[in-house]
Amino acid sequence: MGTVARVLAENVSLRITSADRIGIGAYIPALVHEGGLVAFLLNRARLRTPAGTIPSPALLDANHRRMIADFEDFLARSGVPVVRFRKGQVKEDIARPFQLAAAAEGRAGVVLVGKAQERTEAWAGYKDPTNPHSTPRHPHFVFSRQSRVPDHWYFYGWDDNWGPFFIKLCPYAPYPAWIGANGHEWAKAQLAKAGVGFSALDNGLWRVDDPGVAHRITARLGAGHLQGLIGRWLPTLPSPLIPADRARGIDWAFSVRQLEISDTAVFDRPAAGRALFEAAIRDHLDLGRPDRIRIVFDRQVVTRGPRPTPGRFSTEVITRGVSPTIQIHYRSSKAKAYFKEGRALRVETTFNNANDVGVKKTLNADNWRALRRAGSAINARFAAALGEGEAGLPDASVLEDIVFPSHHGTQRAPGLRLGDPRVTALFGALSSFSTCWEGLTNRALRETMSGLLDAEYSSAQATYDLRRLRLKGLIERIPGSQRYQVTAYGRRVATFFTRLVVRVVTPTLTELDALSRPTRRAPRPLAAAWRSYDRELTTLLKRSGLAA
Repeated sequence: MGTVARVLAENVSLRITSADRIGIGAYIPALVHEGGLVAFLLNRARLRTPAGTIPSPALLDANHRRMIADFEDFLARSGVPVVRFRKGQVKEDIARPFQLAAAAEGRAGVVLVGKAQERTEAWAGYKDPTNPHSTPRHPHFVFSRQSRVPDHWYFYGWDDNWGPFFIKLCPYAPYPAWIGANGHEWAKAQLAKAGVGFSALDNGLWRVDDPGVAHRITARLGAGHLQGLIGRWLPTLPSPLIPADRARGIDWAFSVRQLEISDTAVFDRPAAGRALFEAAIRDHLDLGRPDRIRIVFDRQVVTRGPRPTPGRFSTEVITRGVSPTIQIHYRSSKAKAYFKEGRALRVETTFNNANDVGVKKTLNADNWRALRRAGSAINARFAAALGEGEAGLPDASVLEDIVFPSHHGTQRAPGLRLGDPRVTALFGALSSFSTCWEGLTNRALRETMSGLLDAEYSSAQATYDLRRLRLKGLIERIPGSQRYQVTAYGRRVATFFTRLVVRVVTPTLTELDALSRPTRRAPRPLAAAWRSYDRELTTLLKRSGLAA
């Protein structure tokens, strides 16, 4: 039987796993809650007047004006061009020529500043008329987050180790910031420093003179490299904090807000890759039931009950121009596959919330490694589940082992009879993409089977089916758990039988059943052949004296 692994092994000249787009959120922990904000403002009030005791919202306005003045002073000193981004513009495309020009000159630093109005939640304060201790001389204020659409300032730069990057700042409290970088660009910079020649894809690598060095470089990228980038450039920009704030321990903290992990397979025969991907799209349309799929990134999805899992669970096949994309969504994150620049299969997982896979957001080495492992594992399972293309038929021994009872040591595994509705639904459950990340549990199998089988399906039946699937090698238990993962062999077998039922058996039986209600239209070739066969069989039975 043909497999994705075989196609990749025989036709791929370069395969690279790397971090891709990276988004780091910067925030000031002391300002994310009202009590911390009040303490921050009291400190600012005491800097103005030693006896200051009123955390006035006017202090927020004063800090805002100071930041804007610092922005303008930065522009005047640096001479960096400024652009106003319009709605719908791709900011990276506008900034890239400036960054490439800086790279050509060997000049690291900020090369462009952009401004864009974007919605955010900012602190606002107002007098509390219900407070009995509030007086005109000593008013009491309360603070709340309110929606605003202020200017955000984008500082685009070029770094010797990272290539293009940007830092976005907001001059309104709580002063959220965003640092954007790209793991592929970091890898290219390291290859260039190591003197290893390469040809680039758009946001990737096409050819590398020494693939082993490229693999080691992409695997080496860690949280410390990002902290180095932030430490070099964030302190050079205007800040909402002043030295007195830092003396009190108020400073930035950082979290991984977006991380893409990509697996790029460059084909030496691109036609083989395109055939594989197009076959995968066909399978998604009828085998995977995209509008009903629930995708879990190694986590249980609860669709019913008092606390259902929030977010979206779906598969989409998106076609824009001639570049189709398969996207699988789970909560805030997604995995997608597409054929890149006509020569490479790209599978990538994007985490927009690390909590989706049970990882904390704080930027540190442990969380970074956990996210990279999770992304690589999801990519591998997604790639394996893309489909087997034009897979060959299983041989007779495979069919016999699956359909008939079999013995495995001292244990007997009941057969999986083709045509049995329960077995058909069971193969459909194994073929579903919901098994790619979640795996199978007794409960998960019951939930999936409830949508595939027009009959009740009990916990005892699920236990029975899981046992025979395991004995026949279609699933394997995850050590230390009651969860199972579909094996590569199991997915190929389940895919074959599901295709057979969906594409051959069901349409054919439906057409033959319709022969009992003939219409005046000209019969299709299969219908005419069936009627001819029926007449000849009836004649034979009559001649033999066996007709009723």
